[in-house]
Amino acid sequence: MELEKIRNLSDDELVSQEKTSAEQLFRLRFQTSMGQNEGVKKLRELRKEIAQIKTVARERQLGIEKAAKAGKGAR
Repeated sequence: MELEKIRNLSDDELVSQEKTSAEQLFRLRFQTSMGQNEGVKKLRELRKEIAQIKTVARERQLGIEKAAKAGKGAR
């Protein structure tokens, strides 16, 4: 999921998406431990997505969201 799409999600949707991604990550890790090494790229993508979701949620919690958009326009 792209960062812009993540930023457009509501707080409830962020929590839901984080839970879904964490569950997928758990399943992929389990499959990898069982010897199915097909999901290495997907593991990386899911970890990145979860980190982005947590970052956006923390920005909203701290009220940094507006400053991030203002800084983006200044470049």
